[in-house]
Amino acid sequence: MPAAAREPHFVRSFERGLAVIRAFDADNVEMTLSQVARSCDLTRAAARRFLLTLADLGYVHTDGRLFRLTPRVLELGYAYLAGLTLPQIAQRHLEQLADRTQESSSLCVLDGDDVVYVARVPTRRIMAAAITVGTRFPAHLTSVGRVILAHLGDEEIEQRLARAELRPLTARTLTSPTLLRDELRRVRRQGYAIVDQELEEGLRSVAAPVRDRDGAVVAAVNIPVHAGRNSLDSVRRELLPQLLTAVAGIEADLRITDPARAASPDSARHR
Repeated sequence: MPAAAREPHFVRSFERGLAVIRAFDADNVEMTLSQVARSCDLTRAAARRFLLTLADLGYVHTDGRLFRLTPRVLELGYAYLAGLTLPQIAQRHLEQLADRTQESSSLCVLDGDDVVYVARVPTRRIMAAAITVGTRFPAHLTSVGRVILAHLGDEEIEQRLARAELRPLTARTLTSPTLLRDELRRVRRQGYAIVDQELEEGLRSVAAPVRDRDGAVVAAVNIPVHAGRNSLDSVRRELLPQLLTAVAGIEADLRITDPARAASPDSARHR
């Protein structure tokens, strides 16, 4: 915004101080006073005052010649991230995933014996049933559900399989407790799940677990695709790496949030 358009309350020095912080990035981890001044269009004297003030506050470290940010700058974003629920944290990553793959992406949590969609970015409509936030499916039928179930304790898995209604929705639906048990063990070993036309003919879905900062699986992200356009090999080779990248981004954000709030199914449902 041009200086002439600034509101009377605007504090220009504060804007410049933030510009100094933003000048540091992956390509400019350390900078001299002259480099900071040039990057922020400041005089050397002004840049020096800002840098030394940030150093006094603990946000910048200097050896007398080079300046670099300290981990304390994370505090500037912590208050915002700590107030976010898991769906809000995941939304940006789902949008980026959908943009990269041109396929829908969703975040689901386990609620009872169902998975519940708590965040979603749709692209193409490939399912007969409309999927929106709040949609529920039996966990054992879905890739997101299997990824979460696979990381439960063995005793709890047995209890869930014992009470699951294992009826076929398609000719490919797994209805044998033994086969489902084996599949969940395989999912646990490989770290992702692919469900191939078990929930609906023509629908393939790949999912990966989302872990909180304590390593517990609190949710899962999936990408559903049309079987006619995407082979199982292409799902593994092209979509799975993108999915794992998105999950890693969500987990990185979760590590600096309140895990109890972010992972709460209640907060997810009442976002």
